[in-house]
Amino acid sequence: MLLVKQNSFTMLDSDSEAHTDSSQDLKLDNNKQQQHQQHQQQHQQQQPLQLVSGNNQLVELPLKHPLEHTWTLWYLENDRSKSWEDMQNEITSFDMVEDFWSLYNHIKPPSELKIGSDYSLFKKDIQPMWEDEANKHGGRWVISIQRCSKLELDKLWLDVLLILIGEAVQHTEEICGAVINLRSKSNKISIWTANGHNDVAVMEIGHKLRKLLGLPPHNLQYQLHKDSMSKQGSLVKAAYIL
Repeated sequence: MLLVKQNSFTMLDSDSEAHTDSSQDLKLDNNKQQQHQQHQQQHQQQQPLQLVSGNNQLVELPLKHPLEHTWTLWYLENDRSKSWEDMQNEITSFDMVEDFWSLYNHIKPPSELKIGSDYSLFKKDIQPMWEDEANKHGGRWVISIQRCSKLELDKLWLDVLLILIGEAVQHTEEICGAVINLRSKSNKISIWTANGHNDVAVMEIGHKLRKLLGLPPHNLQYQLHKDSMSKQGSLVKAAYIL
């Protein structure tokens, strides 16, 4: 999982090495001097340093960690006066680990959203709808959440997000995104894949999801989008059950 902490800025002075006192007559012998120089070189190679302000000061820059793909967060708030497409709001996109955590820590967790709302996280340029070109031939692994605390719900959604952006499953090219639906009777989390007829990829993704999320048996169902479009809710036939 992605558990990266940002480094704090550290100022390093090139003259900050301890100087020998003028009253002392201590010198490094050749071997110690060579070891000292090697240590400095290794330290400089390991640390990202930049010369600034002409003051012979070096600044340690905090590195960001790139993700394999750029991801976009969507938010849907139920409004019967609008079409389903108009209810979808594109929030922002990110492609760095640190930017993901910054976003996640500044939005409401799913448990605090209004009933009827959705969060969706999809690869950039893929919209969270069945009709999108990247989705229309695919399907989704659906996790039905009947009884669960707010903390458990939020943790499960976060775990799904980390699996996606961390490329924790095989056949990552098949992964399109994930959706959490907040409803009055039960909540759902679904992981969308691109090709519902790629049986090998679908099943390997499903087994990995069940293992990583610690799901009980028979709580993960794969539904084809074409079936979901023609039927609703429990009437949708599952292609696979794990």
